[in-house]
Amino acid sequence: MLDYATFPQQRQSLIRQKLREEGRVVCADLSAQLQVSEHTIRRDLQELAREGICKRVYGGAVSMVDEADSFINRARDGSPEKNALGVGCAALIKSSGCIFIDSGSTNLAIARHLPDHLPLTLVTNSPQIAVELMNYPLCEVILLGGRVQKLTGGSLGVTPQEQMEKIWFDQCFLDGCAMDPETGLTVFDYEDAGFKRALVQRSNEIIVALTADKMPGVARYAVASCEDISTLVAVKALAEEKVGVFAEKKIRIELV
Repeated sequence: MLDYATFPQQRQSLIRQKLREEGRVVCADLSAQLQVSEHTIRRDLQELAREGICKRVYGGAVSMVDEADSFINRARDGSPEKNALGVGCAALIKSSGCIFIDSGSTNLAIARHLPDHLPLTLVTNSPQIAVELMNYPLCEVILLGGRVQKLTGGSLGVTPQEQMEKIWFDQCFLDGCAMDPETGLTVFDYEDAGFKRALVQRSNEIIVALTADKMPGVARYAVASCEDISTLVAVKALAEEKVGVFAEKKIRIELV
């Protein structure tokens, strides 16, 4: 068996691998597995954090997810996972509600799978999502205006935030770049994070649908704690093990 105390590069390589595969690591578990002190593991995690591989959290570290591609490129993806999330989230929508659908490629899939028979008021800051919502004859569609950011595909800035802050939402389908039990939902864009935090304050129910590669993980800017989120939706075949880390949080988990 390799003496990991003697070979720090191999030790850190194994930690990198576990972060890629599992999204987070625990100091005590790594200490026992590698037969080194927790102090040594903490030094390793500090070094990996300096490289941007992970973020230190209490008792361990969580993986830093890769920054997202532009919305247009992600919208072309059309992956089966996002399609399944769209179907699962659409089934959670309540009749006659005022619903906010946040910008994002996964939320675009939600807009393509809404039930035809429900009367709804649908609000979004995404022009492409608004076009999809126009297909539903019983739905009123409100598009928040302003500068459209290419990364998120949604309007951001003072204008859409002021418009949003005059509306109360029954449900909000919130997009995110990463989610972890300790850090909650996070994104890469500062302005987008502020807009989403304001949405959380205006919504009775927050629903987040995430692909498996975003859990557990962390991006740069905080949006909402796990306690702020009502429901986490994930694809069972891809994310069943990953959502287990959220079991102790007061969050409903829907596997679709």
